[in-house]
Amino acid sequence: MADKTPIKMLHDRVLVEVDKEAGERRSTGGIVIPATAAMGARRLAWARVVAVGPHARAVQKDDRVLFEPDDKSEVEVHGELYVVMRERDVHAVAADRVGDDATGLYL
Repeated sequence: MADKTPIKMLHDRVLVEVDKEAGERRSTGGIVIPATAAMGARRLAWARVVAVGPHARAVQKDDRVLFEPDDKSEVEVHGELYVVMRERDVHAVAADRVGDDATGLYL
């Protein structure tokens, strides 16, 4: 098999790359909170969309999406770690093109 085999996502599947800085957080007081710290509540994560299947309607390549990391399926491609999920598992999309439907929140 070739080293750089192309990948095509099927149906409504979305391939995302989790933000590197999403692991650690810094409190307002400057304390570093590691990703392994249990918060008691589920924490959502941001990721960049790398590829989408032909039936994905609200998500496009290079969008930033908010999703539940506990429900993820990880896959390694060419030494990089990605997450595969269904479009319905995306909670929010952050992109310039959604400006008309915006909620007033900006990243």
